[in-house]
Amino acid sequence: MTRRNGPARPKPLADLIEECIGPAFAAQGFASTDILSAWPEIVGDRLARYCRPAKLEWPRRRRGGGGEGGDRPESGTLIVRVEGVFAIELQHLAPVVIQRINAHYGWACVGKIVLKQDRVGPRGAAPPGPRIDPVRRGEVAQAVSAIADDNLRSALDRLGIAAVATPDRAKERR
Repeated sequence: MTRRNGPARPKPLADLIEECIGPAFAAQGFASTDILSAWPEIVGDRLARYCRPAKLEWPRRRRGGGGEGGDRPESGTLIVRVEGVFAIELQHLAPVVIQRINAHYGWACVGKIVLKQDRVGPRGAAPPGPRIDPVRRGEVAQAVSAIADDNLRSALDRLGIAAVATPDRAKERR
């Protein structure tokens, strides 16, 4: 596909992600999604597997507190979700983590870290998929095999798997 001014240039994925989820991050106090992508770099791979930044709370601005001349913005409080076993380690490393975050951004944006114990799990760990009886899986595959369109066949295959797996999950919960 060409345009008048030459071929279309693909947009970097980072730009698209920022546009899509940027407003959700702004609601949590983050200026961008950068802190999540830089988190392993900041705290190290080992800790990054068991803790995640959840929210950045900024102090309320004082009314009539002087001009903007030499005033620096106040540091915020970073709320970090952390697995229980790593909470103590992260608590001891909090001053180092704060220093690394501030060095990463080039200013003292974080002054304090608050830990919230929560399940985080290893990075990239996908939730377990549905359990499906192999015979039922074969029935779904056979039912969609005659469909010529690859995209349609794939979508119907996923739908069939979900339909077959739903009763099994209900039985497991009981």
